[in-house]
Amino acid sequence: MNQQEIDVARAEIVNQDAIARAATGSPKALRARLLSGSMIMLVSSGFVGATNLLYNIIIARQLGATEFGHATAIYTLLMLLSSVTLSFQLVCSKFVARNEDLAAKVAVYKTLHRRSWQIAISIGLATAFASSALSHYLNLPTWHYILVLSIGIALYIPLGVRRGLMQGLYDFKRLALNFALEVTVKLIGAILLLHYGFGVMGVIAAVALSIAIAYLAGAPAAALRMTPASGQEVSFYEGMQAIVFFVGQVTINNLDIILVKHFFPSALAGLYAAVALVGRVVYMLSWSVVSSMFPVSAGSAHERGGKTVMSTALLLVVMVSSLFTAAVWLAPSSLWTSILGPGFLVQAQSSFSSLLVMYAALTGIYSFSVVLMTYEMSRRIGNAGWMQLAFSIAIAVGIYRYHSTLHQVITVQLVLMILLLIAVAIPFLKVQPSPLSELSAELAGRERLLQVRRTTEDEVIADFLKAEFFQPEFDPYRERFSKLVFQPDLGNDRECRIRRALLFRRRGRLWRELPLDTEWWEVALQPSDLAQLRIFPRKQWRGLASGSFYLLDMISRIKQRVFSESEITSFSAKMKSVTSDVASGVHMNSIILIGIDASGPFTILEGNHRMAGAMLVSPETAHQRFNFFCGLSPRMSQCCWYQTDFNTLSRYAKNIVRYMFRDRDYFIERTLRDATLSSGVVGSSTVSDSDLTV
Repeated sequence: MNQQEIDVARAEIVNQDAIARAATGSPKALRARLLSGSMIMLVSSGFVGATNLLYNIIIARQLGATEFGHATAIYTLLMLLSSVTLSFQLVCSKFVARNEDLAAKVAVYKTLHRRSWQIAISIGLATAFASSALSHYLNLPTWHYILVLSIGIALYIPLGVRRGLMQGLYDFKRLALNFALEVTVKLIGAILLLHYGFGVMGVIAAVALSIAIAYLAGAPAAALRMTPASGQEVSFYEGMQAIVFFVGQVTINNLDIILVKHFFPSALAGLYAAVALVGRVVYMLSWSVVSSMFPVSAGSAHERGGKTVMSTALLLVVMVSSLFTAAVWLAPSSLWTSILGPGFLVQAQSSFSSLLVMYAALTGIYSFSVVLMTYEMSRRIGNAGWMQLAFSIAIAVGIYRYHSTLHQVITVQLVLMILLLIAVAIPFLKVQPSPLSELSAELAGRERLLQVRRTTEDEVIADFLKAEFFQPEFDPYRERFSKLVFQPDLGNDRECRIRRALLFRRRGRLWRELPLDTEWWEVALQPSDLAQLRIFPRKQWRGLASGSFYLLDMISRIKQRVFSESEITSFSAKMKSVTSDVASGVHMNSIILIGIDASGPFTILEGNHRMAGAMLVSPETAHQRFNFFCGLSPRMSQCCWYQTDFNTLSRYAKNIVRYMFRDRDYFIERTLRDATLSSGVVGSSTVSDSDLTV
């Protein structure tokens, strides 16, 4: 490649990085980048997983359970030492993604590449010297296996830095091809060397060869061969965090195979290795999502963008884990017998399928924890890695204590992985501080909301229903109940019950979340009260929040979205219509607020578009254009519309499931059917006092 071609390639890399950098402020763009990278890595992982499965089936059938156990134990030893490889990859990708200047990215890569070779040579030599002791512990027939493996170890660590550079540059396609190349060479090399009678030694040699070729193929492009600039210094603590994390990770993923090889006969150890290798496909697929998430999250400067990336990655991992575990559960036992051979499973202490399902489940649960831990690492130096390391030690202790059967070994790990998930999820599940407590100092000097008069829930529902009655859900009832809705008799209990049933036809999910002790007031707003109003945290409003749902914080983004000439959406069309009505002085229904007490803040439960429209027309008079009702309860923080956190969303999800299969039309019609037992009449239909709870 001549200098002109290098310059063109370098410009292309800079342009791609600039596009990636520009996307860091947009949750939608971040999600798209993550999904794009995840799809590439998932396809690659699917290929790698299928090839690895074929590889393990071939060597299992060729070697038999005993020698397959030897080969797997040696390869697992490489995976244990890969904690250093993955640490270098993670740190390299994080700092490459963080640096904006291309020369600074190169500086990070060259520094880490040099250090990786220093450590790789040291670990390779140490493994070679310890080959005799390791062979004895693993019950291997010869120490030469470990000696050949030490060559692969020395190459594997620098390979991690080269892959970290690809990952940090968002070059997921090249990264995926590098993984595919490694597994392909390993498969072909093993087949050839087994064919010529090299046995376990041939399998190990093929592994070392695949690492060497992947390392050579992963060399940086010529466009990156420049004089490095001073980049962001690679923190010792960042490196230590990565090492601790991956030591814990590879220990959790591989120590069980080592211990089973030590405690169980070789045939049973080979059987367990087959269970682990199939079951870990779900982890490999999940890790492909994490590989895409990590640099995208690290490169995002905004916490909101990072959380968007994390939630998307978590959803993908849940889908992958669930589908794989279900597939393993549904697969017949005869499938594994035909794949591995009848002699391979003859010594199984329990059903191979049941062991496999349990192992896939525990691996899926662990994958959820990995998403949370790597997200924390991408944003800051955290403690989750140390917690994982503690659990990896607990697994070793647990298996040493309980290993009478393979089923017991898996059960120990399953219980500990559930506990690990709970432990690492706690920081994400903590109930957020009440918005009132967060703003207590700011609001301390403000006047309380002016409460004009105490009113009833029936009056608020009647006003709410007027604003909703044009919706398609009410087409079957509009002609029949128009008078009842638009000319309400609040003293008629039967009418109030019907209006409640009608409102719940469309808004039951919303209204059920309000505390039962909510007190309703008609209130009057002052100009200073506008600073305490928050938009309803749902649907399109989330895309406009950018971390704050306060109306005054959102109004500029709402204005930009509404009057954008490049993007015409249903939201902008509706806002333009509402704004026009407000400007014309069209009479509108009341605004409904909710809060803990009269000190605020308050969430707009009904009337978000109208209130935003009034702010766009005239912020000075927005508080005078509507009547306002406000529901107050000391337990309002338990409502997800007022405070959104894990606890309130769990309550909301529980209510959705509880009422999922209820026919909302049935409750309205039941009211009318029961009315034949009563003399009450509404329009052409009679109404009873029967229970209308929806």
